[in-house]
Amino acid sequence: MSARGRDPLSGRAAVAGIGATEFSKDSGRSELRLAVEAVRAALDDAGLTPGDVDGLVTFTMDTSPEITVAQSCGMGDLSFFSRVHYGGGAACATVLQAALAVAAGVAEVVVCYRAFNERSGRRFGAGVQHREPSAEGAALGWALPFGLLTPASWVAMAAQRYLHRYGLTPEAFGHVAVVDRRYAATNPAAHFYGRPITLADHAASRWIVEPLRLLDCCQETDGGQALVVTSVERARDLPHPPAVVAAAAQGAGRGQEQMTSFYRDDLTGLPETGVVARRLWRTAGLGPGDIDVGILYDHFTPFVLMQLEEFGFCGRGEAADFVAEERLPLNTHGGQLGEAYLHGMNGIAEGVRQVRGTAVNQVPGASRVLVTAGTGVPTSGLVLTGDG
Repeated sequence: MSARGRDPLSGRAAVAGIGATEFSKDSGRSELRLAVEAVRAALDDAGLTPGDVDGLVTFTMDTSPEITVAQSCGMGDLSFFSRVHYGGGAACATVLQAALAVAAGVAEVVVCYRAFNERSGRRFGAGVQHREPSAEGAALGWALPFGLLTPASWVAMAAQRYLHRYGLTPEAFGHVAVVDRRYAATNPAAHFYGRPITLADHAASRWIVEPLRLLDCCQETDGGQALVVTSVERARDLPHPPAVVAAAAQGAGRGQEQMTSFYRDDLTGLPETGVVARRLWRTAGLGPGDIDVGILYDHFTPFVLMQLEEFGFCGRGEAADFVAEERLPLNTHGGQLGEAYLHGMNGIAEGVRQVRGTAVNQVPGASRVLVTAGTGVPTSGLVLTGDG
């Protein structure tokens, strides 16, 4: 990796609007409609109109094309459109792409969106059922014939090794689930609103793939989420305080595969997250001790612990105690375990709310928020700050 200095992107763009549909298990409408509803809600929140938008960014997995969303929302000409690969790893990278376009003058107002019927339609948790021939499919071919057919089974390999390396039990993962569900219980938008859990509940939940239990796995959700990105200067004239993009980064590690990087020397860490962490800290000029809130991608609890360690919040093997002792507010919306699984886009929205001071579970004085994207795949991250 090259030893570059602070990115000139820092402080050039901000998230000025956030919008979402309700989060459900059966939306009863198309993914395109979910996307349009979320985009329109984000624009309303930003005090902008569809005619102000000249850029769109989404995921390669999204089924709603940019030009179709633009047409359905009543937008005009687009000067920028982009998609980011690798599932949930794309979440923060959509904001990175938008911020790059704004900073370069390629576009003035860029909307990032993600919408799917992931519970009532295609369920990613069901694993690989059919795949067209591809290099990625060939890589999966080394694991699938041996029974590793689902995301949970892929993560379980690393999780088991993590427990063995540090002499821990599956209770270590339960602390993440308990914290997420406690915040979800006080968030009216969360699927598990009013339903906190205990460590005993976690331990009593059924096995999915040892050492992962049901409560170690995120939800499957129908819904849409959108974010409006523009320049910091323009954002200052809009209704809400800007959530400034102090740093944004993508990362893929050596020997990277999609969820099955089993041939690395060590399975107990997330090298791709380490790449992102180094870039974010260097660009933002911050470190772990400067962060007020962490919104960490929680599709599976073990990878939350590994992220904390990669970002330097604690030592290797110490993250379970870090979470149990609540040394940092984590996933104050309830995360994907408690609020909804929107490929991490709802986590970015929570980061924006914390910076604005409008979160349901607001952390007093929060002005520096770390947000991460999907792990086990090439990933991304953001540091959002207040303006000033």
